[in-house]
Amino acid sequence: MDKEAGCCSTHLIEGDGTFNAQGLDDFIKQVKLAECGLSYAVVAIMGPQSSGKSTLLNNLFYTNFKEMDAYRGRSQTTKGIWMARCVGIEPCTIVMDLEGTDGRERGEDDTAFEKQSALFALAVSDIVLINMWCHDIGREQAANKPLLKTVFQVMLRLFSPRKTTLMFVIRDKTRTPLENLEPVLREDIQKIWDSVPKPEAHKQTPLSEFFNVEVVALSSFEEKEEQFKEQVANLRQRFFHSIAPNGLAGDRRGVVPASGFSFSAQQIWEVIKENKDLDLPAHKVMVATVRCEEIANEKYSLFVINQDWCDLEEAVQSHIVPGFGRKLSSMIDSCLSSYDEEATYFEDSVRSAKRRQLEEKLIQLVQPTYQLMLEHIQLETLDKFKKSLLDALSGGLGFANAARDCTGSFIRIFEEQCKDATIKQADWDSAKIRDKFARDIDSHIAEVRTAKLSELNALYESKLKEALDGPVGALLEGGGDDTWPAIRKLFHHETKTAVSEFSVSLSGFEMDEKTNEEILLKLENYARGIVEGKTKEEAAKALYRMKERFTSLFNHDSDSMPRIWTGKEDIRAITKTARSSSLKLLSVLAAIRLDEDVDKIGDTLVLALVDHKKGASPSVSLRDPLASSAWEEVPATKTLITPVQCKSLWSQFQRETEYTITQAIASQEANKRNNNWLPPPWAIAALVILGFNEFMTLLRNPLWLLVIFVGYLLSKALWVQLDISGEFRNGMLPGILSLSTKFLPTVTNLLRKLAEEGQKPVSANPQKTPSNPAHMLGSYQGVESSTGSSNVTMENGPEYTSPPRHVKEQ
Repeated sequence: MDKEAGCCSTHLIEGDGTFNAQGLDDFIKQVKLAECGLSYAVVAIMGPQSSGKSTLLNNLFYTNFKEMDAYRGRSQTTKGIWMARCVGIEPCTIVMDLEGTDGRERGEDDTAFEKQSALFALAVSDIVLINMWCHDIGREQAANKPLLKTVFQVMLRLFSPRKTTLMFVIRDKTRTPLENLEPVLREDIQKIWDSVPKPEAHKQTPLSEFFNVEVVALSSFEEKEEQFKEQVANLRQRFFHSIAPNGLAGDRRGVVPASGFSFSAQQIWEVIKENKDLDLPAHKVMVATVRCEEIANEKYSLFVINQDWCDLEEAVQSHIVPGFGRKLSSMIDSCLSSYDEEATYFEDSVRSAKRRQLEEKLIQLVQPTYQLMLEHIQLETLDKFKKSLLDALSGGLGFANAARDCTGSFIRIFEEQCKDATIKQADWDSAKIRDKFARDIDSHIAEVRTAKLSELNALYESKLKEALDGPVGALLEGGGDDTWPAIRKLFHHETKTAVSEFSVSLSGFEMDEKTNEEILLKLENYARGIVEGKTKEEAAKALYRMKERFTSLFNHDSDSMPRIWTGKEDIRAITKTARSSSLKLLSVLAAIRLDEDVDKIGDTLVLALVDHKKGASPSVSLRDPLASSAWEEVPATKTLITPVQCKSLWSQFQRETEYTITQAIASQEANKRNNNWLPPPWAIAALVILGFNEFMTLLRNPLWLLVIFVGYLLSKALWVQLDISGEFRNGMLPGILSLSTKFLPTVTNLLRKLAEEGQKPVSANPQKTPSNPAHMLGSYQGVESSTGSSNVTMENGPEYTSPPRHVKEQ
């Protein structure tokens, strides 16, 4: 914490003697002095001007009184009387910093305020520090002796006796020991006291009845600063508990309560002011004031119309002027030098004051131009910075390195240009414009960083969308037991790859770990959103996907060939398989399962919609597991299709697929009817009974059996060649028409082949020569008719295309 934060300094009495009553009241409230009762002390310091009074108080009590700048010359710093609280001193201690005596600003004839302020300090203070130079000890006209003599005399006449501690602080102590200096100083003080006229009641009163005299010595602040501060720290300890018995503050007789301090101080100052009548300035000061002011106004008017200044002011309106500060400083120097030449013989203090006023007016005149110059510097440098940063990033340099290098480089350029524009007479601080330039740079860097991060983010988001959207949709369309494990595997792999690459890209930005994690988490959430969004999209089309799945499985076999309903297919089993697969697809789309959470959606759907009649007791069957708006162990945020919606979808699915099943059953029945060439059983029985005589005739004449066998072979050959069953598949009438066109060519071709076989020479090996027509006819059963159909229907399978026309080997 700053040591000076609680001092609450205020201007108690102005340099013209005006008492700041409101300021004192506010001060008392700030430091809560009214609550102290009698537990407070007042310390004042007096002494020659520029003797280091304020410096001593600031080091001793941690106050913030204005100190003289030695580099700017020795002049008056404190005007009037200032008051502050001593920080860290208990009890509450108030310190007053008095205007220095013997100052050239007031002149040799204006010492009234010095006496009034000194008298006021002695009247209200418990401890008065008399600041004096070591080399003044022993001098008749030094060390405040005339002032002390007058103060003692007036104090005895105006006020009742009050014992005050006078602490003489010897500054810049030399090699002379304090033991040798103190007796001389005390002797001088006693002589002053003895020479002061006293009322009858106090003619024999010793000095010790009114004052406790203390003497301390301090080293030089400028030459021995560390030693000075150490001595001041030791002195500070003496002010703790100063109002205690035997304390530094004395016997405290006549001390007013703290709540009445403000009123008491005002009354004391009024009494002092009424007894002094030296408020007018000296005549020579008045003349110097008027004349110096006229000269200053004249020089100011000449500067305003100076052509060089007008040209410079106009040039700055549009662009940066090189050497601006040097040129303008030279103009101001010329104006002030001209003033010094004409005012050199007037009163120094007045001349200097008016010179300072002229300088301030000139500085105020050129300040807008100076600010405009800084704005041009700022804008032009900022534009160059933006271009340089863009070039650095285009060259492949990392963002953080590019921003850092460009910032350092252009901050230096900006400071050099600001230095070139500095006016030496003006104590202007370019920190504000420099801070604004730095903020503009930081703002632009932040904008570019945001843009670059957005570009990178968009790039990796597009990669994730491309890598996840299509594959996830394809996996969801498959809708099996391994769908979500496959989706999770794909999701984790693609996300890990994208996050890894994105993390490498982010390393060039040198952001803190927390920000990196937030950006990467955002990308992961985006990937999750893609999967969830695609799942929601597919869930919205659940009914369509289920019908598509059912139709595909119901109408195609395991080899994805179109299914022909020949009558041997188990439509019930096929329907159950297709419906189970569609139900599995519904369970896959019912919820999002990216987190590997176990659920029972699939089992619940199978139990409620497929196996609800198996193994369920009457008490269990009364409760519908789908009569709910939420799945067990599945959060609402991950639920896409509720149990009730699943039940509704399944009912609609069944209704819309019944027609397909009905059509399949009808087609199968039609096939059965078309392929059944056997007569009814009763007809077969009648043929057996009625044809018994003919059968016995055949047994008695075996030649008929041969004829019948040969006829059977011819019929079989015609059946195969004409593809009679295939022709009648499309209907009775189309089959008859087709066979009528093919019958004669087929018979002719068959007889021609038999004739050709009969005309062949006998083989050398008679064992291998066919010996009967039956064998010969059998060899032509596989011969295609030149006009016959190339499509043959197998008894237990779908249609297939026959090979090219040839005679099959037996």
